[in-house]
Amino acid sequence: MNTQPSLPETAADQVVSVLVDAGVRRCYTVPGESFLELLDAMERHPAMRLVSTRHENGAGFMAEADAKLTGVPAVAAATRGPGAANLAVGVHTARQDSTPMVVFLGQVETEYLGREAFQEVDLTAFYSPITKWTTTVTRADRLAEVTAQAIRVATTGRPGPVAIAVPGDLFGQRVPSPGRLPGTAWPPRPPLGGHERDRIAAWLAEAERPVIIAGGGARDARDALVRAAERYRAGVYTSWRRQDVFPNDHPLYLGHLGLGCPAAVLRGLEEADAVLVVGSRLGEITTQTYRLPESAGFGARPSVAQLDIDPDQVGAVTGVWLGAVADAGRALTALAEAPVSVPARDWTAANQAWRDTTTPPADAAGHPGGRLHPWAVVTTMRRVLPADSVVTNDAGNFAAFLHRGWSYRHPRTQLAPTSGAMGYAVPAAVAAKLVEPHRTVVAVVGDGGVLMTGQELETAVRLGLPVIVVVFQNGLYGTIAMHQARELGRTAAVGIGGPLDLAGYARGLGARGATATTPEELEKALGEALACDLPTLVDARTDPEVISPEATMAELLGRGHRAG
Repeated sequence: MNTQPSLPETAADQVVSVLVDAGVRRCYTVPGESFLELLDAMERHPAMRLVSTRHENGAGFMAEADAKLTGVPAVAAATRGPGAANLAVGVHTARQDSTPMVVFLGQVETEYLGREAFQEVDLTAFYSPITKWTTTVTRADRLAEVTAQAIRVATTGRPGPVAIAVPGDLFGQRVPSPGRLPGTAWPPRPPLGGHERDRIAAWLAEAERPVIIAGGGARDARDALVRAAERYRAGVYTSWRRQDVFPNDHPLYLGHLGLGCPAAVLRGLEEADAVLVVGSRLGEITTQTYRLPESAGFGARPSVAQLDIDPDQVGAVTGVWLGAVADAGRALTALAEAPVSVPARDWTAANQAWRDTTTPPADAAGHPGGRLHPWAVVTTMRRVLPADSVVTNDAGNFAAFLHRGWSYRHPRTQLAPTSGAMGYAVPAAVAAKLVEPHRTVVAVVGDGGVLMTGQELETAVRLGLPVIVVVFQNGLYGTIAMHQARELGRTAAVGIGGPLDLAGYARGLGARGATATTPEELEKALGEALACDLPTLVDARTDPEVISPEATMAELLGRGHRAG
């Protein structure tokens, strides 16, 4: 009989235990020599899944999408200088999108710190501007405690990423049990106070044209949001790339406050005499360059109130007559139950204004020249793909057609970076399929974005994840081409060649590939993708002339030339 006491755990084992106890289930990484023992501990733990990606950028986007979909932090891990730099785009995305994430950054060994050792970067200074909190740990016996603190910071108030830099000699050290750690249970969700509830309820009830702007903070409050909107007969706008927080087919839905929002859609917000902002930080795009909502309403009537889990967001962008720190679901439920009398209000015209922008032009289906109209791609997707598909969308002008043409009728079906980061869609789809293996997951991306992170299709193949990737290939960095044409009357450095054999590219990574130049070919390719157990890339060849829902390149070049 062996009576020798067991050796203490490694610091890495303790870190993984803390993560698992907090509900963290996945880590996305490109393995590095600075955190070998952490990788080993994660691989050995039955409740943790370690996902090796093809690039740290993909790992960051996967962790962000995972956490956005589940509400539970995921882990991203990268090695010192180059790896940390590659990961930074995904971490910045999590910061701007208020997504909880725990980031481990391998660092040079303790005795070499500060000597500009191999690949050394001051990671605390590097990551501090793009995280809620960043620290460098220099004692192995503090790693479990710091991990618990990181989870707490990532999930309290406005969620966001935290980063822990760890010298390479710490994870493997055997350390005594950390004892009782600070709690990593989910943070409290403050209710809306009774006095504030009554004031907001009376204000909404007395308004003539009340509207609600709902952001990502309302993602877990969809049912309560619907009840509150119906209770006050208030129109609802969704903030930039948060269209799935409210059913888009609801008669009170007034539209998406995104890029290039049509004037007719904004009219309901401009004419509102009461605007309740719920769970939105009112960024530049949602506010239409900080123009709306206006803090002064008609006459002397106050027009804006704001509810947010983060006190720093309340009144940060526009003046509010009342602000409250509260969980969106609890606040909206309380408002829906307030004992007030609400008059009838008719939002038919404003709702129709939004619907009109979602209708493709008559010539979209029969586009000539062997190129698809971007509208035809989205309408074919709607016809073929399940309505509850999880849609991950990249940055690019093609997304304007997706934002208008796809109807988000089910919760947690949109994964889209408010940071506008290119290369998001394919890695995000990989993570979404890991989280929701029984749902259809569709990445929508341009040819610029797909060649930044499209190699993560190999990760999907390796993990047996049959995601669908729809590429709008028009041979342009379209957003920049549009801006150049409109402002300068000419373009520079935006042509990216093609048409490229993107279907062949996908096949080279072990996935399926198909090319579509007509709606019929696209419909066939999507149908086959749904029935397949392999990832599929569908190369939809789109017309570069159709640069946005409102304009063609020729029109913009002509206007820019005349302006010049």
